[in-house]
Amino acid sequence: MDGQDRQDEESGRARALRECGEWKGDWTHQKREGFGGVWVGMPRRGYPASDMSTEQSKTVQPHPMFTEHYRDVPEKRAWLARIFDETAGDYDKVESWLALGSGRWYRRQALKRAGLAPGMKVVDVACGTGLVAREAIAIVGDRNRVIGVDPSEGMLRRASRELSIAVTNGRAESIPAVDESFDFLSFGYALRHVDDLAEAFSEFHRVLKPGGRLCMLEITSPRSRVGRVLMEGYMKAIAGVMCRVGGCSARTSELWKYYWETIDRCVQPETVLEGLRAAGFTKVERGVQLGVFSEYRAVREARPER
Repeated sequence: MDGQDRQDEESGRARALRECGEWKGDWTHQKREGFGGVWVGMPRRGYPASDMSTEQSKTVQPHPMFTEHYRDVPEKRAWLARIFDETAGDYDKVESWLALGSGRWYRRQALKRAGLAPGMKVVDVACGTGLVAREAIAIVGDRNRVIGVDPSEGMLRRASRELSIAVTNGRAESIPAVDESFDFLSFGYALRHVDDLAEAFSEFHRVLKPGGRLCMLEITSPRSRVGRVLMEGYMKAIAGVMCRVGGCSARTSELWKYYWETIDRCVQPETVLEGLRAAGFTKVERGVQLGVFSEYRAVREARPER
């Protein structure tokens, strides 16, 4: 790519950050040194994650602290950032092995079931390497209408390089966008990595337009003991073997073992559904595929017509 092409591409990403997120004059966009040309939104002013006071909100952690990895929320954030940065290059490969190549088809169908349609403005929160964002682009028909948000710079670099979409640093509990910016919010397989479900759900509600749709994809641990044993064995064994054979990073196998731990100890689906309703969402429902693939769908209520 020559200098002019690179400049045009970067200008397109900056424009998408302004237009798709409706950040406009509230944001500046700069390229971080050594960040592979990824455009990062830098806030001029903060936007509250919720209009609820501390007294009104109640922290809902997705799972207990895993003290062998971290002891508190700041350590959890730092540990996750490091392991995701270090394993970003292997993530798509291992995911494809575990899903037996069916992941792309499933993600696209799940987004359609949640109401994603051509022309919508989409924010993919916890976008990772862009697996969900890729299918969102295919549906909406324009990569400039899809923005990825993630706290891992390694993941953002890969998503930006592979998809040529606008990306920005951010967490589910603090999305760098003004109120009512998006028609659709996707959140794929990251429910277990947030600090506070209540805060994240309130933030999702804030950045969606009235009538906007939410789609959260997650893996839910089987309820039966036999099912849990089989799923644990599958995730740990396949990830371990394929990581050795496939020449993956030393920490990739550790990441997928951690995935199973968080899946097995995650809050029950009923807690997730209750949290979405408490955040103000309507039409809250959970679809289940193959007993373990949960699709949480919800809508921010539209304003009544005058």
